[in-house]
Amino acid sequence: MTADRSEGAGDGSRSAVFPAAHTVIYEGPAIGGDSVRSQFVWGSKGPVVQTQNPERISLGLEAIAGTVAHTLEGLPAIGLTEEDRRNAEEAGAEVLGEAAQNETDRSRIQRALSVLKGVLAPAATGLAAGSAEGTQEWARTAIEQLSVPFS
Repeated sequence: MTADRSEGAGDGSRSAVFPAAHTVIYEGPAIGGDSVRSQFVWGSKGPVVQTQNPERISLGLEAIAGTVAHTLEGLPAIGLTEEDRRNAEEAGAEVLGEAAQNETDRSRIQRALSVLKGVLAPAATGLAAGSAEGTQEWARTAIEQLSVPFS
């Protein structure tokens, strides 16, 4: 019998016959509910060691550090030469490294930002070879954001 059919007991009453409960077997972790800020390890054969060393950015440099980090993430898409890309990455790393110091040298940050903007300039003006569509606008916006004064 199925759940939608019923059978009588012979005395005029009717009772429903239901199938057995359905069981689901997962071949891995099953997560029910909220998993925000959760971490999972699956298939580990040994101990799991996790280390976090967040960089503390000096007060007043948070915005420029965020802009530099975002700019560095977008560099692969704008068609820079290998040398220009390396120069931009080094300049960006210098800004981020200096911004994480207890006593920042603002002139070093300014010089590194100038290098980064200089590398982006050919892409912003359309002179960079192999630039993808949208590269000019992205590079112009990056240069504008990198030019915002910081305290």
